[in-house]
Amino acid sequence: MFVDEVLLKVIAGNGGDGCTAFRREKYVSMGGPFGGNGGAGADIIFKVDEGLHTLLDLRYQKLIKGKKGENGKGKNQHGSSAEDVVIKVPLGTVVTDNDTGLIIADLNEKDSSCIVAHGGRGGRGNTAFKTQTNTAPNFSEKGEPGEERELKVELKLLADVGLVGLPSVGKSTFISCVSRSKPKIAAYHFTTLVPNLGVAKAKNNYSFVIADLPGLIKGASAGEGLGDKFLKHIERTKVIAHVIDMAGSEGRDPYDDYLLINKELENFNKKLLKKPQIIIANKMDLEGAVENLQSFKEKVKDVEIFEVSAALNKNLDKVIDYLGEMLQNLPKDSLYKDDEFESFVLYKFKEEKPFEIIKEDENTWVITGKKIETLFKMTKTESEEGMNRFIKKLRRLGVDDKLKELGVKEGDMVRILDFYFEYKD
Repeated sequence: MFVDEVLLKVIAGNGGDGCTAFRREKYVSMGGPFGGNGGAGADIIFKVDEGLHTLLDLRYQKLIKGKKGENGKGKNQHGSSAEDVVIKVPLGTVVTDNDTGLIIADLNEKDSSCIVAHGGRGGRGNTAFKTQTNTAPNFSEKGEPGEERELKVELKLLADVGLVGLPSVGKSTFISCVSRSKPKIAAYHFTTLVPNLGVAKAKNNYSFVIADLPGLIKGASAGEGLGDKFLKHIERTKVIAHVIDMAGSEGRDPYDDYLLINKELENFNKKLLKKPQIIIANKMDLEGAVENLQSFKEKVKDVEIFEVSAALNKNLDKVIDYLGEMLQNLPKDSLYKDDEFESFVLYKFKEEKPFEIIKEDENTWVITGKKIETLFKMTKTESEEGMNRFIKKLRRLGVDDKLKELGVKEGDMVRILDFYFEYKD
């Protein structure tokens, strides 16, 4: 089964908790802190496996979860980090954050990989907090929570040439003749239900990949037929090859077919019309094809046209040789712009505010912000020293000053996540 799009949730592993412990050996005076750090939680990693050609393995995995890092122990024993979860995906997989719409990774190179959810770092044990002024800290940290994400995972086939055209124009016959691909061929529409890939070799021994993309009809870009499912695969192709039934064997005008397919490509993504195109005038062995071709050439003068008969395997080598030379001279083009990638956007806006404060009601203030919330989640609230340290961090970040500026009063309640505490000046 060909599956090229899945939605799933990933939860990376939490970091292990740090340990609060002290040396208690009989002959060690002033033993001091002895708690180890927690281990890092598991990352969720997507890695390319060239043996895969579909996302079928991910279709039924609605949740992928990493393990928590091991907790720290006494005697300064650090917890071990959890083993990363590696998910194998096909070459050409695009991973997008479903909430932001930003691309996390475009895995379009051999052996490429990407961390799609980072595991939390391990919490520090009390030994890590020992200072000259606090030689026996009685607190430690919880592990950092792992990232949780809703992902959209798409497969966009890596092909050099994309064959497009209405049903039954001979795309499958063409690819079966120029490569070892064996698509289903029959005399009815929508015989081909999945994209077929084939490797063709030009006379200069240059090899390239051709994709037979099914289901394009009028309205394909809006969901008619199968086109909306497979138009995305044309985005990666370097050259678009129109396969046209020049004999008009189904009563259609070949020029109208050409205009219709280009219109659907434009409606799906305007950038597609900027790609180089050729026209494969197929079924030239049938009656009326020569006359139709003459009329077609009078209307289309800026695109290379090849007269072929895929059924008779006639002139196909000329098309392949031309494509081979054409592809070797085309520059490498990126499918996405920089500002569509999460890494670019986060780098550009990395100086965003560490927190925000809103007034929930007359006597309650709510503090939000990823940095503040992560600090709180890593604080052991049952430890008085731990809470005092957290409050000092809030002051250093400017939370106290901002609350005063907004008009906080002694005795007001301040909330971070589900935890309330009373404000004292």
